[in-house]
Amino acid sequence: MAGYALGAEVDEMAGAAGTAGRQEQVAEESGGAAPLAVDGLDELRAAVGTSLGPTPWLPIDQARIDGFADVTGDHQWIHVDPVRARESAFGSTIAHGYLTLSLCNYFLPQLLSVHGVSMGVNYGADRVRFPAPVPAGSRIRGHGEILACVDVPGGVQATIRITAEVEGQAKPACVVETLNRWLA
Repeated sequence: MAGYALGAEVDEMAGAAGTAGRQEQVAEESGGAAPLAVDGLDELRAAVGTSLGPTPWLPIDQARIDGFADVTGDHQWIHVDPVRARESAFGSTIAHGYLTLSLCNYFLPQLLSVHGVSMGVNYGADRVRFPAPVPAGSRIRGHGEILACVDVPGGVQATIRITAEVEGQAKPACVVETLNRWLA
């Protein structure tokens, strides 16, 4: 969630109207939808059931995969050895499942912008699945749906299903139910 900030800090730095306008412009230029903007916790609660997205396409190149391998220490050949991976069932290197999962968090502020709150935090995740690989050189984007909102001390916890799709593939790369808290 971009340093755990879900709209509030961005609004403070750039001004809410300017930020929303830039997000809409970037979304239009890159093929994504503007994020759903809600003002306050009541509007967030009322948005349960709303579909979100899609985000713009994001290229997943070998450099991104190698960088993730370096950060996590996961240098399994299917991720980092293009020559050996060509002979695999996938025909190329593939992104780590956890790289794809982490990008769902990157997609969230592109899908939903909550204004009129003091802060938002990533509280965790429920159910995570990786139905299909993400080959190096492909592009992914996110879709979402607000599944539930429950009151918690000081705010609301939203369950948002984020689906990362791979361009040209029938099955998604990742489906996760994220838990996010927005505090008054």
